[in-house]
Amino acid sequence: MIKVTRLNGEGFYVNSDLIEFIEETPDTVLSLTTSKKIVVKEDVAEIIRRIIDFRRLIAQGPRREGGESGQEAEAGDLADH
Repeated sequence: MIKVTRLNGEGFYVNSDLIEFIEETPDTVLSLTTSKKIVVKEDVAEIIRRIIDFRRLIAQGPRREGGESGQEAEAGDLADH
């Protein structure tokens, strides 16, 4: 999941696996595999960076030290992106 912002300033999370393509028209439009379209404030480069960061976090897998998984330890960092 990545955090995005509607044009009215409302932040929410979208499942990045459901994003089929992204357009700049000039607003950024996320087209989902469910046929839903979402207009967001972030530009295309920022959306792509957040998807890459999220997938990188998932690929790290669980951590062994301190009992926290990689996802739990860094989820707060990604929530602000």
